[in-house]
Amino acid sequence: MRELRRLTGRTDRLFAMTDLRCLLPKHSEAAFRPLVSRLVKRGDLIRLCRGIYMLDDCELRGSALLGRVVVLLRANCFNYLSLETVLSEAGVISQIPMGRITVMSSGRSNVISCGDYGVVEIVHTQKTPSGLTGLLTYDSSYGLWRASVVQALQDIRDTHRDTGLVNWEIANEFVR
Repeated sequence: MRELRRLTGRTDRLFAMTDLRCLLPKHSEAAFRPLVSRLVKRGDLIRLCRGIYMLDDCELRGSALLGRVVVLLRANCFNYLSLETVLSEAGVISQIPMGRITVMSSGRSNVISCGDYGVVEIVHTQKTPSGLTGLLTYDSSYGLWRASVVQALQDIRDTHRDTGLVNWEIANEFVR
């Protein structure tokens, strides 16, 4: 635990199980898993979801924490914030999704509960980074790419999600 704390900053204290495994390469699988379970029971590690853990003193919270979970869970996929998360933060939809982020991903769709920390909704897309050039910007607070409002509106339509909450007067200002 001391080594983990020494290696990371106060906001970089999230780990996939494979990250933790690298710190103890000499432990067998039979010894490693119970060790992680003991650290969780002791409160040193917090299990966010299957295979993702956080040190107890991590300063990340809310949507930023959920964004980092996506980065770890879908490290081999193309992911970007979109849909209700982007539209809510831009004021295009009136309701603010609390403790929930929506992400488009080249991986499969899924809803991942992170317990008291929130929910990540992942929606599959076949779009490629090259096809979205100019429509994405990097959001360092989430650690993810972020769709423009125009792209988020297109993603809403493409995924056949409810557009009843969209304030089209405000949305049209972004589309021009």
